[in-house]
Amino acid sequence: MSGLLRTLTSRAAPALRGSTVTQRANIYTRPAKEKIGVMETTIGMSLFSLAILGPAGWVLAHLEEYKKKD
Repeated sequence: MSGLLRTLTSRAAPALRGSTVTQRANIYTRPAKEKIGVMETTIGMSLFSLAILGPAGWVLAHLEEYKKKD
């Protein structure tokens, strides 16, 4: 019961407080100070792809080994 009351009060509290101050990020756009070369872009994209897809590829490549452990 106390968990239910805690949930209700935590959700109702912001509405009961009235007006709130909204924070906004100060984002300014400018041209890049230095140009990024093709080689740097290629290396960065390759490493990013490897970091995202590498673990999934490892699991898929060793899927039969994971099935045998049961």
